[in-house]
Amino acid sequence: MFRFINRLPFAFALVAGTVALSAACNVDPLYRGRRVEGPVTREPASKARADAARSGVDVVSVSGNEVDLVEAVATHRSLYHQHLEQLRDYYKSHGYAAKQGWADFELKGLKNVKAFRYLAEAEVPQSQLQPTESVSEADAMFQRAEELMKQGGHGVPIFYRQKLMIEAADVLRGLVERYPNSDKVDDAAYLLGEIHKEYLPGQELIAVKWYERAWTWNPQTPFPARFQAAVVYDYRLHDRDRALELYHAVAKDETGDRSNLRFAQRRINELTSGERTSQASP
Repeated sequence: MFRFINRLPFAFALVAGTVALSAACNVDPLYRGRRVEGPVTREPASKARADAARSGVDVVSVSGNEVDLVEAVATHRSLYHQHLEQLRDYYKSHGYAAKQGWADFELKGLKNVKAFRYLAEAEVPQSQLQPTESVSEADAMFQRAEELMKQGGHGVPIFYRQKLMIEAADVLRGLVERYPNSDKVDDAAYLLGEIHKEYLPGQELIAVKWYERAWTWNPQTPFPARFQAAVVYDYRLHDRDRALELYHAVAKDETGDRSNLRFAQRRINELTSGERTSQASP
């Protein structure tokens, strides 16, 4: 009995430590339900900065301007990935299987991280593209992205799966980057606008940029890109001046969908008369 009582504090400490570690690991909804493997280490930011300074790495002060800070993030993000791959290769060549597994696990996790460029214009390619060619590889990528969106619950929210939507977005961005002259780039831009608007919270600024690219690359796009951008500016970004400009463009250039046209006309009347309604977006 005496030995059992002496061991109680250790047992409680062990249980508490296990619970705390489990809670710390389960912070990303994309990883919920997965078994976390590999080491969990944390170092104070001050120690990380000191180590970086000793190694000659330039650490940008938070007092820099936005462009400098964004460029610094991009540079260090690239170096982080590069050095992690080198570390993995070192462990592999020296037969350290366990540590190689840790590095592989960390590299795999990076693929699930959306790396923002933070400057809205940098999130999308330049507007001077001419989608004039039929490219079979681009067509196949577009069909693949559509299938991923369908599997991810596009149009059926109850079946929504964020991971598949992110994968579809990656395929569409790859299409635009690899085949900039494909006649599918404007269609891909519209679907990217849909993904960023509907399925990735807080990314409306990126969504409207992709919608803009859709009609810039193809002024006769069959998709209601101007209308969708107008609604986002109107109800989510609360930029009524830009919304009004786009509603006028809908009335001029997107006359195929009568319900969209009626809604645009009504909002033009409301916004030009100074009314500010609180009705839900269509």
